[in-house]
Amino acid sequence: MPRVSQDHLDARRRQILDGARACFARHGYEGATVRRLEEATGLSRGAIFHHFRDKESLFLALAEDDALRMADVVAEQGLVQVMRDLLEEPEKRDEDSAADWLGTRLEVSRRLRTDPDFRARWAERSEQLTAATYQRLLRQREAGNLRDDVDVTVLTSFLELVLEGLVSHLAMGLPADDMEPVLDLVEETVRRHRRNS
Repeated sequence: MPRVSQDHLDARRRQILDGARACFARHGYEGATVRRLEEATGLSRGAIFHHFRDKESLFLALAEDDALRMADVVAEQGLVQVMRDLLEEPEKRDEDSAADWLGTRLEVSRRLRTDPDFRARWAERSEQLTAATYQRLLRQREAGNLRDDVDVTVLTSFLELVLEGLVSHLAMGLPADDMEPVLDLVEETVRRHRRNS
């Protein structure tokens, strides 16, 4: 039997995660049946569950993958940029857009409220975004761009709370075309204000 290369395995795993992301976003966790996952990924159940033990493991891997992708955006551009990306029109989104993450994030939020076992498993994986936000804010403070009268931990919590509020807003289907000025205000709130001499 020929050996499968690591590149092939990685590509197959990415194919499964990308298809599962669309499936979970469209149908929710419960509605993402094995048949729907097969259709969304273009792979058989055997191929899917060769890479992931079960549906929950697949969902957790997907949520973790999205959290890592968002942590990368945060590290480079900040958490407010993640929020701006969530507001992009679908036709303007690129393949790695944070807006693709919204469906997974909504499902994570729902399961955190309703599933104690999931909450325990997710707690182990949810630190990447917080750590990336905190590190980004520390770098901004060292560069003199961040207000210095509020602890960085408090600013991190503030930005995460705004993100959760935005996700809830979008989940309810409320209009988002007036959110850019709100995000401008959020950004201005954490910036250092230089006094005129």
